[in-house]
Amino acid sequence: MSRIALYQARTGIDPEANARDLVAAIEEAAQGGAAMLFTPEMSGLLDRDRARAAAFLHGEADDPVLAAVREAAARSGLWVHLGSLALRREDGRLANRGFVLDDRGAVRATYDKLHLFDVDLPTGESWRESASYAPGERAVVVATPVGPLGLSICYDLRFPDLYRALTDAGAKAIAIPAAFTVPTGAAHWHVLMRARAIEAGVFVIAAAQSGRHEDGRETYGHSLVIGPWGDVLLDMGDEKGLGYADIDLARVDEVRGRLPAISHRRPIPEPEQLP
Repeated sequence: MSRIALYQARTGIDPEANARDLVAAIEEAAQGGAAMLFTPEMSGLLDRDRARAAAFLHGEADDPVLAAVREAAARSGLWVHLGSLALRREDGRLANRGFVLDDRGAVRATYDKLHLFDVDLPTGESWRESASYAPGERAVVVATPVGPLGLSICYDLRFPDLYRALTDAGAKAIAIPAAFTVPTGAAHWHVLMRARAIEAGVFVIAAAQSGRHEDGRETYGHSLVIGPWGDVLLDMGDEKGLGYADIDLARVDEVRGRLPAISHRRPIPEPEQLP
C-alpha cells in the first residue's frame, strides 16, 4: 500500500511564485505521509500571452522551477511526478515535458506530450498547441513507489492506443496530469478517466489545474484517482490544494484476474472496406 498526494494547482504567470507553491506542496505532502506527489500539466508557468511567457522559458538544464522542485524532493525525501513544464528544445521549439523525480531529486524519467491540443470549441475558445510545441516521440513506463507508472499528459487522454502500449509494457498505474478547459472537462473528464482505468485494470492518477488563472483562462479541476475497477477514490472538486489516496497494487492483480481483458488483446487486422 502506497499513499500518494495530488496537488491541484492554479498556476499563474510568475514562475518564481509557482515554484514556491510547488515546494510548499512537496513539504506538506511529505509531512502528510505520502510516498509520491503528483502535480498538474504546466506546473511552472501557465500563460497564453506568448510574448510575455517567452522571457521565462528555459532549457531543461537551467529551468529554475525544475531545480527548485528537485531540491525540495531531495530535502523532503519524496518522489515527485512533476506533471509538465514548458521547456525550450535545442531546435528552438518548445516541449511540454513531464518529469519523474526520486527521493534524492534525481530525474528518473522524462516524457514529452505526444498529442497536441489543436481545437476550436463551441464556446469560441481556440487552442493551437502545435504552433509552439513539438510533439513527443516515445511512450514511457518507469518504476516508482506506486509500481510501474505509465506517463501521459492531458490531451493524450483521448488516444487509447497510447494506454494500450503503456499497459502492454507493464504499467499498473497511469499518470494523466492536465489543464483541461471547463467545457471539455465538464463533458468528458470523468468518463474518459474512468474508461482508461477500466479498459486496462490500472490506477489512473490525474492531477489537474483548477479555477480562474492570471492569464484569463479557466480550468476544470477535479483532480482524480481512479481505481482499476473504475471506482473514484479521490475527486478534489475545484479548490486548490492537496488531496491524498492509497494505492494498493494487489487490487490491480485482483481486477485483472476477475476480468482479464489485457490477456485477451489481439492484433487488430486491417479493416475490410466493403461497398
